[in-house]
Amino acid sequence: MEFDFTNSTVDLKATTPRELEEIFEDPFAIKLLPDTERSDGEARYYLLGRTVEDRYLFCSFWTDGKNARVVSSREMTNSENRFYQRSYGEIK
Repeated sequence: MEFDFTNSTVDLKATTPRELEEIFEDPFAIKLLPDTERSDGEARYYLLGRTVEDRYLFCSFWTDGKNARVVSSREMTNSENRFYQRSYGEIK
């Protein structure tokens, strides 16, 4: 999958493109589908994942199957981290 960072609010100094690629490749990542229609017709997806250096990140993105445009990224909140850890424990 190719990544597009144009029109993105991602601070590339706080979260590097490599870290974003790592959470997309995380075998235990949790991908959430959008629950509502957006007025611009663009579906946003959400991802909870862990980097190789144990950073837990939340990412919002758009994809057409080949390309992914990262809209935003941040550290997971405590509740998101617990959700990720609980799901990770069930899979292990």
